[in-house]
Amino acid sequence: MFQEIKNKIIDYVFITSKQPVLLKDLLIANDLYTEKMRVDASKLGFRLDIGKAYKAFAAIALVVVLPVALVAHMLLAKIDSHASIIVSIFLTALIFIYFNIFRERLVDSMTIRRIRKAWKNHFPYFPYAEYHEKVAKLYEQAEKAEVPRKELEVYILDHLSKE
Repeated sequence: MFQEIKNKIIDYVFITSKQPVLLKDLLIANDLYTEKMRVDASKLGFRLDIGKAYKAFAAIALVVVLPVALVAHMLLAKIDSHASIIVSIFLTALIFIYFNIFRERLVDSMTIRRIRKAWKNHFPYFPYAEYHEKVAKLYEQAEKAEVPRKELEVYILDHLSKE
């Protein structure tokens, strides 16, 4: 159920290109993602619609914050107003912090989704989970050896088939 909701949110908040991901862009993205670095979304053909992301986050935050606010209201109504102001400032800061975390997790989820989809296109006989680190190492070796872009796919497939 959680995965279904996550997929619906991702489909809602991202604009995705119909163009396939190029092999070179896939290799760069896979290498960066394997190293836990930020991947350029435009190379993978997607863009976050920030307005829709705010709407999705607001809906999630409302579901979580509203029950807490109702319970807290009863407690804070009896306490000094200064305390309730401080608590509201703290909660507002937390909401903005969590939005940034939410946005980063959305981008990471979309990144891996696009990498896996492109992987099936370029390396259909090599499962992503098993070969993505090997391909990242081969790509780094190819870059050091200055393998031309046109021969990159042959270089990687040759080395994968030898293993």
